[in-house]
Amino acid sequence: MAQAAGLLYQDQFSCSICLDVLKVPVTIPCGHNYCMGCIKGYWDQDDHTGVYSCPQCRETFTPRPVLKKDTLLDDVVEQLKKSGLQAAPPAHYYAGPGDVACDVCTGRKLKAVKSCLVCLASYCETHLQPHYESPAFKKHNLVKATGNLQEKICSCHDKALEIYCRTDQQFICYLSTIEDHRDHDTVSVAKERTEKQKQLGVTQSKFQQRIQEREKELQDLRQAVQSLKRSAQVAVEDNERIFTELICSIKRRCSEVKELIRDQEKAAVSRAEGLLERLEQEIAELRRRDTELEQLSHTKDHIHFLQSSQSLCVPPGPGDLPSITINPHISFEAVRKCASKLKDRLENVCKGEMSKISKACIAIGIYGCSTETREPSEARDTAAEVKTCLICMKPWKNKLRLMCTHAFCAACLHGSVSRVGHRCPVCLKALTVVGNQPEGTMTAEMNVFGFEIYYDIRSGIQTEAHPNPGKPFTGIKTKANLPGSLEGQEVLKLLRRAFDQKLVFTVAATNRAADRVVFNDIPHAPNLGECWQTDFLQKVKAALRAKFIE
Repeated sequence: MAQAAGLLYQDQFSCSICLDVLKVPVTIPCGHNYCMGCIKGYWDQDDHTGVYSCPQCRETFTPRPVLKKDTLLDDVVEQLKKSGLQAAPPAHYYAGPGDVACDVCTGRKLKAVKSCLVCLASYCETHLQPHYESPAFKKHNLVKATGNLQEKICSCHDKALEIYCRTDQQFICYLSTIEDHRDHDTVSVAKERTEKQKQLGVTQSKFQQRIQEREKELQDLRQAVQSLKRSAQVAVEDNERIFTELICSIKRRCSEVKELIRDQEKAAVSRAEGLLERLEQEIAELRRRDTELEQLSHTKDHIHFLQSSQSLCVPPGPGDLPSITINPHISFEAVRKCASKLKDRLENVCKGEMSKISKACIAIGIYGCSTETREPSEARDTAAEVKTCLICMKPWKNKLRLMCTHAFCAACLHGSVSRVGHRCPVCLKALTVVGNQPEGTMTAEMNVFGFEIYYDIRSGIQTEAHPNPGKPFTGIKTKANLPGSLEGQEVLKLLRRAFDQKLVFTVAATNRAADRVVFNDIPHAPNLGECWQTDFLQKVKAALRAKFIE
């Protein structure tokens, strides 16, 4: 009785504004009931308009109604409270869209907290109590509230699915064991659960062991990253110090050579200036004597001529300068050539050492596979376990897989070519991109219009490199065209290389019974007109170049 009164109370003795038990209940002219404080606060907001309305039916009142306590309703509420009735549930206790509603509640239904697999019904907290209190419900199986209880009923007999058929691997009811599953291997759902629980325990143990291993790897990887960062910082600082010292040493040698040249220049110029001064003096003296001899040759005084010619005709003394041989092409060209050779040697040394430094940097890796101590198959397995690009350490974008099994983002791999050349950035083996194209044939025939290429890939089973390993795929038999020009012949050779490297086709997942083989992202022309378009061959070569086929 109290339970029934509770349902009545929840629907009719709660305020629709505060959703709680009526406090000082009042009845407005339209007949709806509210807490006095709630309706006053609601109408206070309409004082500026002078028109007041009911929050439920929207009937308007003018002027503002005078509120008086509804003593009869207040007495009823108080009596119900004394009978032990609890307050109405908050709004979030009621079932809304997407919630499982109680199957027993009438009117506005509450959320169900449990579902009974025997009763095939869901219950709120109030209506679930008999399952906890009554002995008749003690053996009922309660689970978290679920809305798909009908899935647990046999569609043929409308009975609970209590049996598991191992032969057909499906749930059945008891009557089905007598009819359609008579000779099948059947067990109770509980027994099958026990068996599966054991298997689950074994799997869970493996997961836990794997988690521990991965957590250890995670810790080691974090430590390795920190160690790598510290080592890289030290290497950068040492690099700056070493190259700074090298630059200072080169500048110092440059200053020494400059000083040597200037000293040699100064000494040679000083000697030359001394010789210049003496040469000028001697030239002046010779000119003076030449002038005197010229004057003497014109005198008519024979006695004076004879007396003066003896002294003027005396040859230069031993203190005069000897004959000087001058090199008109004197220069420091030999020094410049030596400095140029030194520059060339230093550049060659730097190139060689930078190549070694680059290889040493690339060889540094936090993780990877070592082919020195492991078998090739083990090395491939290790590389296959890596799910991220080994350069940017992020999930692949436009993944390219190499013959050595390492895989990289296309942009990362193209960027590494400028640093290490056409080699794998990890193992430094020759850079050869490979795809997941199934086995097939490619043949080409030439006619008066150009080349006709025939592809034939048969249906088969997908491998680990494909979207759904173990599932079948549908093959392809198709034809493409290339112009018969010299450029067309060049593209045909590149396409043969791409086909041999399994890059022309791939397996695409579909919604059909079997996935199918489709063209990869290399353009092909199904008709002659398309292959003769001006930019078609350029598009094909660009797509092949992106896969390092050039």
